[in-house]
Parts: sequence; structure tokens; C-alpha cells
Amino acid sequence: MGRVRLEAITWDRLGDLLAERLLDLKPDDGGPWPRIAFDGAPAARPGDLAQLVGEALRIRGRPSLTVGADGFLRPASVRLEYGHQDVEAYYDGWFDTGALWREVFGPLEPGGDGRVLPDLWDPVTDRATRSPYVQLPPGGFLLLHGPLLLRHWFPFDLTVHVLLSPGALRRRTPEAEHWTLPAFERYDQETDPAHAADVLVRADDPRHPAWSG
Repeated sequence: MGRVRLEAITWDRLGDLLAERLLDLKPDDGGPWPRIAFDGAPAARPGDLAQLVGEALRIRGRPSLTVGADGFLRPASVRLEYGHQDVEAYYDGWFDTGALWREVFGPLEPGGDGRVLPDLWDPVTDRATRSPYVQLPPGGFLLLHGPLLLRHWFPFDLTVHVLLSPGALRRRTPEAEHWTLPAFERYDQETDPAHAADVLVRADDPRHPAWSG
């Protein structure tokens, strides 16, 4: 990764500044629902930042819906067809991108009804969650978080990548999940999320993040 100038910040301040930036955001397709990515490996905890931004938006009187990509995993029979630690399957087949297009992005297209399914599949019970649809009013923000998001051509209006160095990623990933690390190496090589994202947040030290501004 080439050198990117970063400045130190607190998580709370980062949530506030990102929320302020989102308030001025106009969706690329002219629709009424801005769609934001919080991309990062599970160890980087991009969902925590999405929650912070959602709370900052709420305080400012703007609705949002936080959706985790891990609520759209494929059934275990599909995910684990080639074993429990198949890197290719994790990279290309664990997440039901078709369901995300259909149930999350489709309703937020221009002319859509704004009815979003917040999750579809529970990986613990390996059953459908049966969650009710959530009505996101016009002007509400979709805050989607998860790993490997920037390689799917999802129609995001702003993308945030929470970066961990290879060493920090290894340290903060549970040993039982170290088999996924080659997928993130491939993601860095093929997608280069640190440069592809609109906003970069470095979180090697979880107490002291830095961001690209």
C-alpha cells in the first residue's frame, strides 16, 4: 500500500465527523436513500463504527438502518461444501450477494419502496431469521458493514475501509479463524480497499484510530 496521510482521532469524534459528512451526501443515482459501506475484516470491527455513525445520525435527527453482511451468509450446506476452512469458498461463496442485491439494495433504488430486510440467515441455527422488513424513510441511510464488501460492485455512495496491518490482523483474529487470512491478502491485492475506499480508518491500535479525513 502506498503512503496515505492519516491523522489521529477518537472513535466518538470519528463517528461525529462521518455523520456530518453523510448529511451532505447526495446518492449517485439520484435516489432518496444514501448507501454507505463500512468495510473491514471481522477483527477490525467495522460494525462498531457503523453503529457509532448511526447513533450520531440519530442525534442529528436522521434515520438510518445498520445491516451486517453476516446476516446474509449462505446456508452451511453451501458455505461448507468444500470443508470448514476453504479459503476460496470464503472469498467467493460465503455471502449471499444475490440476497443483498434483492433484499437490501433493490428496495433502495430510485422508485423503490424502502422496505429492507435487515438479515436473512442465522449462521448459528443455520435457519432463516424470519426478521420483519424495516421501512427506511426517504433520506434515511443504509449503513452496511462486513468484510470484502468493495469487490462486489454494490452501489455505495460512500465507502469506509477499516484497515488493519497484516500483523495486527493476525494478532486480532482468533487463532481458529487464521485460515481466513489468505482471503484478506487476496482482497488487498485484487481490490486494494485502502485506496479504493473514500475514507480510510486505520485501527491497528483499537484505542487510537487514525483516519484519512
